[in-house]
Amino acid sequence: MIRKLPLAAILLLAPILAGCNPQQLSEEEKKQVVSMSLDALPPLPADPSNRYADDPLAKAFGSTLFFDTDFSGNGEVACGTCHKIDAQFQDDLPRGKGIGTTDRRTMPLAGVAYSPWQFWDGRKDSLWSQALGPMEDAREHGGTRTFYAHLVERKYRDRYERIFGPLPDLSGLPERAGPKGTPEEQEAWASMSAAEQDAVNRVYANIGKAIGAFERSILPGETRFDRFARAVANGEEPAGDAAFSDLEMEGLKLFIGTANCIGCHTGPRFTDDNFHNTGVPAPAGGPEDHGRAQAVAQVLSDPFNCLGPYSDAAGKCDELRFMVREGESLERAFKAPSLRGAASRAPYMHAGQIASLEDVIEHYRQAPHAPSGHSELRPLTLTDRGKEALIAFLKTLD
Repeated sequence: MIRKLPLAAILLLAPILAGCNPQQLSEEEKKQVVSMSLDALPPLPADPSNRYADDPLAKAFGSTLFFDTDFSGNGEVACGTCHKIDAQFQDDLPRGKGIGTTDRRTMPLAGVAYSPWQFWDGRKDSLWSQALGPMEDAREHGGTRTFYAHLVERKYRDRYERIFGPLPDLSGLPERAGPKGTPEEQEAWASMSAAEQDAVNRVYANIGKAIGAFERSILPGETRFDRFARAVANGEEPAGDAAFSDLEMEGLKLFIGTANCIGCHTGPRFTDDNFHNTGVPAPAGGPEDHGRAQAVAQVLSDPFNCLGPYSDAAGKCDELRFMVREGESLERAFKAPSLRGAASRAPYMHAGQIASLEDVIEHYRQAPHAPSGHSELRPLTLTDRGKEALIAFLKTLD
């Protein structure tokens, strides 16, 4: 017995039965698709705070430092320990692990040079200053500023001086001293003169500038979505792996349409580089984390920020000068991460609180209240097929 479907059901199923293709995209949707392609990615923005940002020697030196485990207190941790090449320069862990375990997830590095703020909360305003933070964090690299300066002198003096000029005289300075070390290391730092501290800080800043020059070269790779978008831009029918399935096309239309994922995950890197409270639950047993609200004071007081004495910017620091410094919108707001490669980058959120993409989308569908502050989310009307479609689309970004 064949049952006739109601007209409303036929109309609802029509897009699925007919199959989806680029011709089903409106002109506005096509523009949005093209704007998210890697072909639309602009040239790397200049970093006026780092005069060595595009120096090939600095980039090569930074690559060496990035993978050198000697740059840690126990000789076992490098930047590459958490930022693994074969894992999108992150580590697949809920929270990063160096010497100890940190409070947040390791972020991937592809395209980070495009972002004006670094870390989940934006407490650093450049790649080079970001590189310095983990190096003197006891849970990450666990070293001190004089330790790194002495290490460069012993191991890399020639390479350093070819780029940055002569090293200062470090003889007589404590082997391990810094403002963020153990009480003994902090006391040793305080015993140094202001001129000695400044000399060490300049070496330390240059280490960061070399690593920043290397990280600046890490860019996202082309995906199926980019090949699809290129065909759309050229008015062609996508072929081969660039052709989207019906489910992937539905997910794309939801992403840029009623699901409004594009509200935060926009542009060629699928991020607006802004900070959002999306009601993400606090990690079990973790410390109180206020996100951007607690980072504002940190970035403003950082001696290695764009306006600081070790910056090369000469005051060209509009992002820092005019950033939002207060307001409820900052409470528990975290940076929107790039969604490129996200489908294979579980777990999710700033401390790995959500295990799977299915759970992430369910979180957005339910839009729970934030632990503190106010979530930007509103409950999302989305069918189970809609969830499957969004996940199918996100996989085209791998």
